[in-house]
Amino acid sequence: MAILPIVTYDDPVLTTKAEPVTENSEELQQLIRDMFETMYNAEGVGLAAPQIGRSIRLFVMDADPFTDDDEKQGNYGPKTIINPEITWQSNDITEHEEGCLSLPEVRENIKRPEKITLTFLDENFEENKLTVDRMLARVIQHELDHLDGILFIDHLGSFRKRLLKSKLRQIAEGKIQASYPLRTPASTSS
Repeated sequence: MAILPIVTYDDPVLTTKAEPVTENSEELQQLIRDMFETMYNAEGVGLAAPQIGRSIRLFVMDADPFTDDDEKQGNYGPKTIINPEITWQSNDITEHEEGCLSLPEVRENIKRPEKITLTFLDENFEENKLTVDRMLARVIQHELDHLDGILFIDHLGSFRKRLLKSKLRQIAEGKIQASYPLRTPASTSS
């Protein structure tokens, strides 16, 4: 397994809609293992393939360590999500703070539907349907946004985005450090 560098803000792969995964392969299975190792190394709760520079519809997640005991509704543990689609979402909206491994040191309150139903393929390429709420629904929506070329800051109003402009420029220029390997646009252009 390998720890992969995480792509940061202003890399075009993060704003491009990812392509569906069409077949299972040993290469895909290795990528999934590497993504879990990368996510755990960065102490993240989810990691989408575009965040490691791969524009495919795949993310991994493990929300279990970040979930309160009173919130557990089932298995929040390791999940591989391939070609996901939200087929239903509640009208109830909740607001919680989110962060992103691709945007180190940026945290903002984001509004999202509280409950969703997701269809997807798992790591064995078997179809699944999952209805979740609260933390797990939020993580899934955040990671699915990555597959659609959307960053969580895209949900902010123009005023909040302006306040973040300096910090985002520092990230793009490689001036923000993280405890995990980063691949900034500045580091790939030299």
